[in-house]
Amino acid sequence: MVLIEIPKEYGYVIISGVASIFLTTYLGFQVGSARRKAGVPYPNLYASKEEAEKDRNKLVFNCYQRAHQSTFEHYPQFLLTLMIGGLKHPVLSAVGGGIWVLGRLVFAWGYQTGDPAKRTRGTFAYIGSIVLLGTSISTAVSLLTQ
Repeated sequence: MVLIEIPKEYGYVIISGVASIFLTTYLGFQVGSARRKAGVPYPNLYASKEEAEKDRNKLVFNCYQRAHQSTFEHYPQFLLTLMIGGLKHPVLSAVGGGIWVLGRLVFAWGYQTGDPAKRTRGTFAYIGSIVLLGTSISTAVSLLTQ
């Protein structure tokens, strides 16, 4: 049996996780606003390709929606590695989490311009992901070698 002690610095990990909640909520509100402006009705997830080619607002809406969806595609891995890696490396994991959150925000802002190529401005979020993966592997190895 292994007992896990949560260091007091784990509070930074929690703050990083809460920041990610603000990120996803913010992006969700932006999608709603872009949906109204473009006139894309529910339950349509996106405007059709034909509509987006004719109406820039619909194209931009699709970009807002895609940035939001993409963030959610990465979100489970982010949360898992943040929480696990933070058990042994709370400060480093919190920094990695902060980098990821900021990178995803810059990614979304670039995407939301209507020029999807500008999403690459936020690729530095992967630095945060790599840090979190490393801290999670370190935590796992530490547990297995006790």
